Amino acid sequence: MPAVLTPATDAAFAAAGLQGLLTMGGLIVAIGAQNALVLRQGLARSHVGVVVALCTLSDWLLTVVGVYGLGRLIAASPLFLEICRFGGAAFLALYALRAARRAWSGPAAALVGTGTVQRLGPTVAATLAMTYLNPHVYLDTVVLMGTLGAQHAATARLAFVLGAGLASLLWFSVLGFGSLAAARWLRQPGVWRAIDLGIAGVMGWMALQLALRPLDI
Repeated sequence: MPAVLTPATDAAFAAAGLQGLLTMGGLIVAIGAQNALVLRQGLARSHVGVVVALCTLSDWLLTVVGVYGLGRLIAASPLFLEICRFGGAAFLALYALRAARRAWSGPAAALVGTGTVQRLGPTVAATLAMTYLNPHVYLDTVVLMGTLGAQHAATARLAFVLGAGLASLLWFSVLGFGSLAAARWLRQPGVWRAIDLGIAGVMGWMALQLALRPLDI
């Protein structure tokens, strides 16, 4: 027999959905690996819809996994956290070096045109790697969002997951398609150099933080 919705359950559903929306929104707005990739693809006008969809679905999937139980298991595994820590640091450091190389030695025309000639396969691979090889993604979605969402009852838990998914969809859509709309004005060699330098700085700082400091749960 289906559950009967009452004003109390409606209020709990709405509150959990709002919590999921605001919490996820606060976590993903900060400049990070996924955001840097989405921004660059948007400015390059290269497979923006695919990248936005992959980032959104990945965040939603990891949040679902965390809310429905895996978050507590990951938090309780020091070995897994250390693997994530050093593996993620190495990956982010490599990405930082690649961005710095583009900004330093790439000719101006290549800086503007790099993204426009990129094939779909490498774009998908880069997006998935940037998502699933970054330990901060697991901390934000599986562990933190999972811990918060698991505190709700079954119906409200679903609302929390939906709210979190909506936040990811809104943010990555604005970032990707917003930069796509602005690409006409921003696709200048100097802008590309600044973007790649910024990406290199952010990725390098994140890699250093991961290498020097244990993951806090």
